[in-house]
Amino acid sequence: MVTLPVFLPLSEAARKYGLDEARLRDLVEKGKIRAGIFPGSDEVLVSEDEVRSEAIQEKGLRKEDLPEYQKHAEKRGRPIWIREAERVYRVPAETLSTWAKKGYIRIIGKKGNKVLLDEADVAYCSDVYKKSGKQGRVLFNPDGTPYKPKTNPLVM
Repeated sequence: MVTLPVFLPLSEAARKYGLDEARLRDLVEKGKIRAGIFPGSDEVLVSEDEVRSEAIQEKGLRKEDLPEYQKHAEKRGRPIWIREAERVYRVPAETLSTWAKKGYIRIIGKKGNKVLLDEADVAYCSDVYKKSGKQGRVLFNPDGTPYKPKTNPLVM
């Protein structure tokens, strides 16, 4: 099934990403963030992906600050080797290795021939990977935050 965009109430999006509601309303009026109104109410709904992207740009958020990463925070620092991560998270070992080389996943160390990765980073990256839906897409910015195209959202 195609992944549909998630819309949040403007007030909730502002609280979740630490942005000012007035600033979000201004971005909606300028057309930088997609929005709509819930039928039967005056509540404004905004695109969560676009609010997240705006928060990353404005506040300089790191991937560790994002809610997607925070849901895996308890795994931070826990080592997992590449082949085990491949089985657990269903992401090809070659992809995990590439992400580790690019710095999206922290390498904790080595045990014999096994490369040990930070499991929180693996879980976060696998979530982003699974949302993309297709192979061969740019998924991350150089700082490890999810990539968001400048023009159109990813077509799924």
